[in-house]
Amino acid sequence: MAGLLSKDTTLSYKKSGSTYTVLEHLMEVPEMGGDPEKVEVTTLSDGVKKYINGVKDLGDLTFKFLYDNDTADSNFRVLKGLQDANTAAEFKVEYPDGTGHEFSAFVNVKMDAAAVNAAMTFTVGMSLQSDITVTNPAP
Repeated sequence: MAGLLSKDTTLSYKKSGSTYTVLEHLMEVPEMGGDPEKVEVTTLSDGVKKYINGVKDLGDLTFKFLYDNDTADSNFRVLKGLQDANTAAEFKVEYPDGTGHEFSAFVNVKMDAAAVNAAMTFTVGMSLQSDITVTNPAP
């Protein structure tokens, strides 16, 4: 295999009991996953420090979108509505080969800086409310 192009990577959302709906105009997806904290377990008889894995801190996820606010179901309005509802929604990132990540998160939407001769964008910060589950396509 020569690699996988990020083209056609999607972010979808669903409210409780519904099906996933793709959010249009996605521009950037963050790293998915996290490293566990190191917990030191060195004793006075040890010659080197020893550690065990602790709890993972997945942090917040930040997605970037092209700004689109011209229809009632635009990506900006949908995500702003999820923020205003102040309830966690279910999300799924899916890559072109069908591999994905599913998680639950609260949403925070903010407009990015505007500049001369530049596209308007906005950023969606997601505060995780669950672990990130990896889904793989059938071989």
